Amino acid sequence: METRPPAIRSPYSLALVLCLVTLVLFIFVGGPLQALNVAFGLWFSEVFIFFGAPWVALRLSGRDPVRYAGLPFSGWQAAAFGFLLGVANFFALVVPLQYLALLVTPDWLEELVDPSRIFRDATPVELFFIVAGVGVTAPLCEEYFFRGVFQQGLASRRPPASAVVLTALIFSAFHLDPVGFLARFELGLLFGFLFLRSGSLWPGVMAHAANNLVSTALYFGFEESIASGEETDPVGVLLVSGLGLLALSGLLRTLRARPLLLAVAEPARDIPAGLPASRGAVIWPWVAGAATSIALLVAVDWRGIRLAQIDARNPLPRLGLRPTEADKAQREQLRELRRKARAGGVPLEQYAEARRALREAANGKGGAGRD
Repeated sequence: METRPPAIRSPYSLALVLCLVTLVLFIFVGGPLQALNVAFGLWFSEVFIFFGAPWVALRLSGRDPVRYAGLPFSGWQAAAFGFLLGVANFFALVVPLQYLALLVTPDWLEELVDPSRIFRDATPVELFFIVAGVGVTAPLCEEYFFRGVFQQGLASRRPPASAVVLTALIFSAFHLDPVGFLARFELGLLFGFLFLRSGSLWPGVMAHAANNLVSTALYFGFEESIASGEETDPVGVLLVSGLGLLALSGLLRTLRARPLLLAVAEPARDIPAGLPASRGAVIWPWVAGAATSIALLVAVDWRGIRLAQIDARNPLPRLGLRPTEADKAQREQLRELRRKARAGGVPLEQYAEARRALREAANGKGGAGRD
């Protein structure tokens, strides 16, 4: 065992360095991979960046990456309460905040950051992994980094409430979505409160999962209405928000009456766990796992990668929120040709030529955004 001191002793310094490293990896590695394959890029970003990078950093600093981040399971009672709180909060606050944000958002920006794009052109297998990634992997991995490491590091030098607010701001900013910034900031406050109140990741993980799963279910349930550009009924938003607020206030009253619902962990977790035998023993498995997974993507889905490159070289003007039937038919024909090209039914060059032709024709009409 080496006797060298930890590279980063301070939890505060560790949090700041990890935030910078994670942001760089997310933009320059995770982002491009998601452009090539959404399902793979989503899982890669969550597992190797938001979970893997903090895990490696904690091990290198001589800390226990499980205990330090509050990862030991806190019990089903606290987890179930977090899930119910996440569902109630979604309807009470996330829905109206997102509705108000969309009211003041120009159409081109709404289309540019449309979260439903991750489901576009996905195969059934990819769709499964996207939903699983959004509903299971992202809540666990993002809470591990943002609350378990970053918020906890800030709280070592700042008032706990300040750490919660700052972490929520960074959490929302990481999503690179100006339309959803306010709603995600509110979510970050909720998840931060749950971590602060319980000392465990799991209530926040379950609230995060509840939010993502409910929003995904609603998207698929109302997919046709969304695609047709139907306006959201403000009365319906008020009704849903009112019912959500009632449920949320009831859950918070229950917590005040039964504070032990979330009292599941001891506050002191920054106990030295011992340095690894070598840095390489910690870093190389992480690097090798990431490199191997990318190599497998190239081997398994090289046609999909080529199609993503063709799409990037031939961006199409966006249809907007109310496209004509003729325009929708053209795009659907192109998507069908893309599906056949990916399955090997038609040459990639045929799809590339069709996309170039549609791009030239569409650009002749003008367009505000790119698809």
